[in-house]
Amino acid sequence: MPDETEHHGAHGAHGRHPTGAERWEEFRKSPFVPATVLLFILAAAAGLFAGSYTYFMANPTPHRVPTAVVGPYTSPTGQRFIDGMEKALDASLKLQVYSTDAQARRAVDQQKVFAIVHVRSSAVQLDVSGASGASVAQVLVESTPAVAKATGVPVRVTDINPLQKGDPRGLALFYISLAAVIVGFVGAIQLSVHARGLNPAERIAYIIANALLGGFAIAAVVDWWLGALDLPFTESWLILAFTMFTSGMVFTMFNTLIGRWAMLPTWGLMVLLGNPSSGGAVSWPLLPSTLGHIGQWLPPGASVNAQHTAVCFRGYQHAFPFLVLAGWSLVSCAVFWIWRHRHPGGRTVLGGRRI
Repeated sequence: MPDETEHHGAHGAHGRHPTGAERWEEFRKSPFVPATVLLFILAAAAGLFAGSYTYFMANPTPHRVPTAVVGPYTSPTGQRFIDGMEKALDASLKLQVYSTDAQARRAVDQQKVFAIVHVRSSAVQLDVSGASGASVAQVLVESTPAVAKATGVPVRVTDINPLQKGDPRGLALFYISLAAVIVGFVGAIQLSVHARGLNPAERIAYIIANALLGGFAIAAVVDWWLGALDLPFTESWLILAFTMFTSGMVFTMFNTLIGRWAMLPTWGLMVLLGNPSSGGAVSWPLLPSTLGHIGQWLPPGASVNAQHTAVCFRGYQHAFPFLVLAGWSLVSCAVFWIWRHRHPGGRTVLGGRRI
């Protein structure tokens, strides 16, 4: 007959209830901890995403609108109209004086100004540029009738650079840039999940391939299939590809530095901050000035800037947005390559060496 004491001793450790410390340690090592943390992070991200777009885009307000002026703007006619516009907009017109209409028009094409005020002896002509910023043009056009009535200055309004017919609100360029940004880092995320064994050089190569194919698909659908935009196809495709590559490498950099939580800074930088400040949905004169300046230095803003110039102001492309994208790409690639041993991907070869 077995000894009851021995039986109790053999099974007592399994029969006792675990302590609170043991329960916490078991929970801490379980998959429930990251899952629970993710619930709160995703809820906060959803709220911040909706809040950032609503705050910056629901009721855009002009602050300083770069405006060209031709003619005697200090005359009573010119001064009454300019003062009336600033009062109606509750903002200042940042005036840049030009001697001729041609010089002022060139300033519009170079995206230095958003409108031209031609001051005549007893009337004013206001030229807006819808392609420069649909939201700015809309604010100016809507304010003009009331200003003309209040000041007694006759005003004629003309859109000298209208948007394409397939994009009457000027949002298509923002949407294709947004698609490039999001698909760029989502593609890098999927590579880290489903192609974890890629070594660093292979990972960069696949991010490049994803960028080239994805950029081509976006441009082809918008231009060839839907006909929403008449794109300078090769230039727009390469801008989209450059954007996707930069976005993918930004995630890869953060994945190298902080591992599985890399989505947090990527989403914050590229979506919560970068897209609302890009000037795509709301032109930068209608954004808070600090946000507008920051946005130009982030990949989404650089992408919108380059794409906008390529489509709406052909022949006036400038280097700045490409330098911004190149800077983010180079920094991201350098961080990933230097600390590639910390990246959660890669595979081992003979001898157990990780590549």
